Amino acid sequence: MKKIILSAIVFVGAMTLNAQEEAPKLSISGTVDAYYQTYLTASDDASGSFGTSFADEAGFALGMANLVLSYEGEKTGVVADLVYGPRGDSAAGGYNLNQLYAYWNVSETTTLTAGRFNTYLGYEVISPAGNFNYSTSYLFSSGPFSHVGLKADFALSEDFSLMLAVMNPTDTNNNATGDYGFGAQLGYSGQYLNLYYDNDSVLGFEIDYTGGFDLSDSFFLGINGAYQVSDDAGFYGAALYPQLTTSDSFSIGLRGELFGLHAKDVDDLPSVFATTLTGSYTVENLTIKPEVRLDSWSNDEPYVDADGVASKSLAAFTVAAIYSF
Repeated sequence: MKKIILSAIVFVGAMTLNAQEEAPKLSISGTVDAYYQTYLTASDDASGSFGTSFADEAGFALGMANLVLSYEGEKTGVVADLVYGPRGDSAAGGYNLNQLYAYWNVSETTTLTAGRFNTYLGYEVISPAGNFNYSTSYLFSSGPFSHVGLKADFALSEDFSLMLAVMNPTDTNNNATGDYGFGAQLGYSGQYLNLYYDNDSVLGFEIDYTGGFDLSDSFFLGINGAYQVSDDAGFYGAALYPQLTTSDSFSIGLRGELFGLHAKDVDDLPSVFATTLTGSYTVENLTIKPEVRLDSWSNDEPYVDADGVASKSLAAFTVAAIYSF
């Protein structure tokens, strides 16, 4: 009798443990960021900024509060990525939603995702915790932020992956035109070739390469290059991201970017070379990022200098605080 009772207890305990392991999981994460910025070649009250997304205010300024709720089942799940603040307002496209999607792991190699999800194009992302540099590049600022639609991810092998997507035109929550965008991504060992096409309704056609290499245990080189065209005009660019880790708490990185505009039968359109040097010091969940940035245009004068005269160049010092949880 005792053996029967003991067996029953073990069985019930095993069933309870198994149920706990298979129960859906709710996780909460996010970031909060703020920064201080001062211009080194212009007065802080001068109009204008670098022209890239976010971190475009002088003095003390806010980034955003980001709250990510994830509910994960055995094969399905949902993610609600909420944003509040200037950075979120610029990127979310309304509703304070950075991302809102459901997914289904159809098999071990296939996942379907439907809803609003961040773009697969480019090296940088919206969340400041996902980038080494605090300010963002021209490539990131010119390309799409997010998509609304359906995508399928396939793990073709240990090294190869494929993504195919059909979406509203980029950064469009509601499709009012009847046009759709199509996307594809081919990945190999951390290197990604990305394609996007929407029949010139918003972005047109863009091809993008994103990747990087660990050149040593402490030195990483990130790479991004893109070409976009819509109605015979668009942009092109390339950026390198060398990053050196000096200790468990400190690393330093550089972003060197060449970005330009092009148009059919038009010569000598402006281009810019932007150099950004960023340090990253982490204490527990808090990351402090001091940053110096210098942008110089080839044949355009979009800035003003300290004397109020039009200038090709602008330099700034920024220090940002990012807390992740």
